[in-house]
Amino acid sequence: MSTYYGTYGQKVQYLASDPTDPQTGQVWYNSTSAVLKVRAFTAASWASGGNLNTATNAQGSGGTQTSAIKFGGRSGDPAPRQTNATEKYDGTSWTSVTSMGTARYGLTGFGTQTAAVGAGGYINGPVKTVSDVESYNGSSWSPVTSLGTGRYRLTGLGTQTAGMVAGGSAFPGPGVQSAVELYNGSSWTAGGSLNTARSTLASSGSGTQTAAIVFGGSSSPAAATESYNGTSWTTVNSLNTGRDNLGGAGTQTAALAFGGNVPPRTGATELWNGTSWTSSPIGLNTVRTCLGGGAGTQTSALCIGGDTGTPTSSTATEEFTGEQTATKTVTVS
Repeated sequence: MSTYYGTYGQKVQYLASDPTDPQTGQVWYNSTSAVLKVRAFTAASWASGGNLNTATNAQGSGGTQTSAIKFGGRSGDPAPRQTNATEKYDGTSWTSVTSMGTARYGLTGFGTQTAAVGAGGYINGPVKTVSDVESYNGSSWSPVTSLGTGRYRLTGLGTQTAGMVAGGSAFPGPGVQSAVELYNGSSWTAGGSLNTARSTLASSGSGTQTAAIVFGGSSSPAAATESYNGTSWTTVNSLNTGRDNLGGAGTQTAALAFGGNVPPRTGATELWNGTSWTSSPIGLNTVRTCLGGGAGTQTSALCIGGDTGTPTSSTATEEFTGEQTATKTVTVS
């Protein structure tokens, strides 16, 4: 008769405690806790999260996968296009909370669910870009010092007291921007300009005020990536898929890029390791632009709303979980 040992050449280890450095696929029985365990690999994935209450794209956002905030954006086409709606996410569902003071779209956001900043944007009727900035304290929005350069489709990153905005477009004139502004919680100062002026960025910036990365956008080339050291920008390796209107999350050395418009729209996902971008085999389930709808980290991110083309604005939320290796308890039913 064939046995497990004879077939696979090894027995399940019987140990008093878990091994200190288990290998992927290793199985053992922990006699102290009386459970069978395995070191298992789980592939990266995008999974559906709770839907927004208000379908939007081109919004501001911030926070983490289980504690996110979304504000403003474009709620429909034709008018009314801009909205001041604000929603919070708890990892399962979105809740509508106090709205922004100024309805707009194409703005950017940074910070956390309880300490966020919304900057810039675009308003219809009269058509114009704005320099308005609002700060959120967890319960209400307040106007604060305006940007030096009014613009929309810019990107933002950092915290409420140490943030940054970069790029964007101004209408009417002077067009696509390379300007960078730094925020200290009360005022804005000029930072080092981008090497490549670009727009339609929104959430495609990651990191901190002194260690940032910006990628993609309506630039030439659209795959261009730049890294910031607190003083100046350095052009580094480009995205594999050049695009604008994309979403992003993470840090200067561990970023995630997803969605966007090549054209056409794409669900492509890429990971940045501080040196180069790697294309993930896992793309968004709903192909769309994620302009302004990114939050979280490289291994635990959100794509919020966006533009699927049919209709223009989406309520869909997707949660990204990076590949991981972990010890799991084996259960038998």
